[in-house]
Amino acid sequence: MIVYRDAMPDDGPAIDAMARRVWLDTFGHSAPAADIEAYLAEAFGPAGALIRDLPDPAFDYRVAMSDQQVIGYAKMSAPIFTDEVDATGAHQLRQLYVDGAHHGQGVAPALLDWSRRIAQSRGASSLLLTVWEENARARRFYQKHGFVHVGDYAFQTGTQVDRDLIMRLAL
Repeated sequence: MIVYRDAMPDDGPAIDAMARRVWLDTFGHSAPAADIEAYLAEAFGPAGALIRDLPDPAFDYRVAMSDQQVIGYAKMSAPIFTDEVDATGAHQLRQLYVDGAHHGQGVAPALLDWSRRIAQSRGASSLLLTVWEENARARRFYQKHGFVHVGDYAFQTGTQVDRDLIMRLAL
């Protein structure tokens, strides 16, 4: 049985370990090793953004648990965009990760539904997210759920800059 709940600071190491694994499985081939290592050091681990942001009230986290193991999570915040798109009235889905062993079990749709509810509870008129242009599976998922491409975002992995698509869902 999959259980969904708000994440707590104590969940940080388990979320971080799962997210790092999923990130490496999805993006680990996409940049030189030194750039991958630089990104991992910034995003994950005890000093990484995921654990650092978890207790911050500016962020909302939701976890999906199976057999007391984190199998997915979503992270929400105010938009980070300044120039790329008009983010007026929007909230942003910063990350939605699901362990590959649990794809197809409804975890991603459940976390996305939670993200919509959080955005609406914040008075948002739209939900924004970014997705790597080469992540076809994720792009199809978001398009299936009504997101449309509205701009581009330069995502930095170490010294490498990739094109992420900014997608918007009207709420």
